[in-house]
Amino acid sequence: MEIKNHSDVVSGWEGGFEESNTAFAYPKPDLTSLPMPDNMFNIDKLQRQQAVKWPEFSWETEKGNADPKRCYQMFAPDISRLGYTDKGRVYSIICPQQGITSPTLGSLNVEVTVTGTRGWVNETNRELAAEMGVVGKIWFSPSAKQNPIVKLLWEYFDDKKLPLPLKKSQAIIVTTSIVKDPEQPIFPLSKGQSQDFPIPEFAQHPEAWSVGHLSVQIGSIIKTGYVEVDAVNQLIMDVFNLGSGNMLQKKNVLSWNVWFTAPELVDQGEWARHAWVWRESINADHGSPEGSGTEAKYFDGTLFKPDVDFIKTLEKTKINNFLENIEGDVKDRITGFLKDI
Repeated sequence: MEIKNHSDVVSGWEGGFEESNTAFAYPKPDLTSLPMPDNMFNIDKLQRQQAVKWPEFSWETEKGNADPKRCYQMFAPDISRLGYTDKGRVYSIICPQQGITSPTLGSLNVEVTVTGTRGWVNETNRELAAEMGVVGKIWFSPSAKQNPIVKLLWEYFDDKKLPLPLKKSQAIIVTTSIVKDPEQPIFPLSKGQSQDFPIPEFAQHPEAWSVGHLSVQIGSIIKTGYVEVDAVNQLIMDVFNLGSGNMLQKKNVLSWNVWFTAPELVDQGEWARHAWVWRESINADHGSPEGSGTEAKYFDGTLFKPDVDFIKTLEKTKINNFLENIEGDVKDRITGFLKDI
């Protein structure tokens, strides 16, 4: 697949950062000499940006089987951006977000949250090399708070002054690493599409200005130190994986191709507002400024359709197992709701 030629690149490009250190060059860019600042620390240095209009994700829904049933799904568009200087030094990447629905607990958000980044962009040849640290974050969407079971859990945890993941600041945090190296949490964003698996036509975008790719291996949930919170977080994580086809199953590999639009100048105030809205998820019921992402599909275009009745049964079992370790009338009330579902 060839990317279409674009001439509508905004003026002001200088370049040169890529050449400032010979170690930065392909075929194996070494970026370890650069610091990895927090994504929000250097907004005042951003001058140019490329929007990730098409964040195309892929993962195996049945990892370990002879046919792992690989899925492809575009996350919500126009959330992610790559920010850099006129010389091409990368300072910030805004992360993508998506949602799934549990038959029992309602809607959940998932975000690939960037913890730090470094790297370079070359607009002249449309290449880039960056490194990132990311974690997965899962929390209830605003509409899920109307779910009777979630409302009861909310009251129970609120009475105990314990944080239920009802907003991103209290989200379940899932660690990631380089594939097959769980001790290395920093991984590359490289030029071109991934060569690790076949990519269907519906997940390719020749209208894009350029494309890069990255893959992470899913690790463990970070413990909060509160036994009941850790138990409900594991419950929610299990429910999320049932509905998403094991997207964040431990040891699974989540890959994505990031398809960029042509470079633009950065309005630093607008960048900060955009990043802050999605960081706090103030208006996010897994929506997006440019609409929702696509439904998950297999390579042949067949929709990924979880077995809802099977998921309901497993969710009920997991919730009942969780309820065995709590006390009070909330246990009986949730059990009653489960019988009615």
